[in-house]
Amino acid sequence: MSVEPMRCAAGVIVDDDGRVFIQRRSPTRKLFPDTWDIVGGHLEPGESVEEALYREVTEETGWHVSIVLGTIAELRYRGNDGFERLETDFLIRVDGDLARPRLEAGKHTAFRWITRDELDVFDDQQDMDGGLLRRVVEGGFDLLRQIGL
Repeated sequence: MSVEPMRCAAGVIVDDDGRVFIQRRSPTRKLFPDTWDIVGGHLEPGESVEEALYREVTEETGWHVSIVLGTIAELRYRGNDGFERLETDFLIRVDGDLARPRLEAGKHTAFRWITRDELDVFDDQQDMDGGLLRRVVEGGFDLLRQIGL
């Protein structure tokens, strides 16, 4: 059994109005079911973190990464499935119809765009993810402010 954490890449997608895209995980998902999430997932064999980010954005939304604005954080955590992960989170912009993401069937059930004032949307999942997603998205808003966008 590997002692290395699973590598993951995730993107905090920001729009022209400074809002962040989140999507609701299906209640049938093993990891963090029925919680709000950002776009991302595990690296495939031989894939770099950046390659995984680009692939996951397209798979989960139908959009394409246009620019990586910066790295938010690299986080190590243990999911509710018992597996340890090392996740790199990026602040990104995408190309596509931002009003109509193509949510990955069976994996996500809803989406919304939130402002910094709406971070409390993550509060009801505190017991499940320990505030992880709120911290990542808050870090995205902080980085957005730092780079002056």
